[in-house]
Amino acid sequence: MLSVIERVGEIGLRRALGATRRQIAAQFVVESVTIGLLGGLIGAALGTITVVGVSIVQGWTPVLDPLLATGGALLGALVGLIAGGLPARRAARIEPVAALRGS
Repeated sequence: MLSVIERVGEIGLRRALGATRRQIAAQFVVESVTIGLLGGLIGAALGTITVVGVSIVQGWTPVLDPLLATGGALLGALVGLIAGGLPARRAARIEPVAALRGS
């Protein structure tokens, strides 16, 4: 939501230049999914590194499930998709004239 509030002028300008509501909404959904996916990837990587590090220190054989790490990254993308839905709808509803006026 903060991203939409901070970028009202940009949204208004894009709408005034011909961007459709669907394109505006898609922009915010793609940004949200990308951020969620990156968060999931970073989390999965840190979890994998932690498991390997603890295993080395303890003298254990690390047991990793690549499907679980992949699932974690995809879950991050899904959370980003769900969390980006409302802000995308709000951004798409901004009228160009009101946004360019600063209302």
